[in-house]
Amino acid sequence: MISKSGQSSEALLDCYAECDPDSLDRTAFAVRLDFSQYKAEVPLHQHRQGQLVMALHGAVTCRTENALWIVPPNCGVWIPGGILHSNQATSNAHLSYLFVEPGAAALPMECCTLSVSPMLREMILRLADVPVDFAGNERIERLVRVMLDELVQMPIEALSLPASHHPKINAITAALTDDPSDRRTLADWAAHVAMSERSLKRLMVEETGLTFGRWRRQLHLVIALRELASGASVQRVSSDLGYESPTAFIVMFKKALGTTPARYFSSQSADRSPRFN
Repeated sequence: MISKSGQSSEALLDCYAECDPDSLDRTAFAVRLDFSQYKAEVPLHQHRQGQLVMALHGAVTCRTENALWIVPPNCGVWIPGGILHSNQATSNAHLSYLFVEPGAAALPMECCTLSVSPMLREMILRLADVPVDFAGNERIERLVRVMLDELVQMPIEALSLPASHHPKINAITAALTDDPSDRRTLADWAAHVAMSERSLKRLMVEETGLTFGRWRRQLHLVIALRELASGASVQRVSSDLGYESPTAFIVMFKKALGTTPARYFSSQSADRSPRFN
């Protein structure tokens, strides 16, 4: 559901009006989108099918009521059918949407970020290049079967940020999302939301499953991946997140993902530029 720049919400399906996912009876089908041609924000919506949102270039942030997922290049967020979600893409984003019929493959029952292998990526892009009305085309149907077999083997990446409906956690989330460089301590935030430090510490773990320190580092990682994928420099991102130096930021990034920002993005996109007709 994407709307072209300047158009109203009634035009959200213009980009693939002829292949509305909820009206097609296909085991799987795919579409590609260049977000330089569309609004970057996709409102809250749901699909009958499961959906893999795959980033080919740039990044997209997917939100549900329980969490936020970042999708950097050559990863995908899996959203099971029936789950309300919204997408926000960077202005340079090129995405592929893969829709999968419920029960067609043993895919996760909850939202998650999946690594996408080069072979799977190419199969999804090949599927996006064929007309959605491919029923009876044995070659494409074989491709779909192999693609789904490969999809269920993809490892889950820790690129999500747990969310909470609790008003006090929401207030902290909103403040740190607006200004991620805010370095107030747990004690400072407890005073800000009129709680004891001990109570806020317990509430954070109960609501998100993470301590405050781990949760804030995960927030920084999600924001960093989004901004780096949109073209921001390590120096700017480290400054925006309030790190004392780029080196300190790189240490956090490497601890979380096992490599430096430069190597992370170069290894994912050096020779895999998206192909648009």
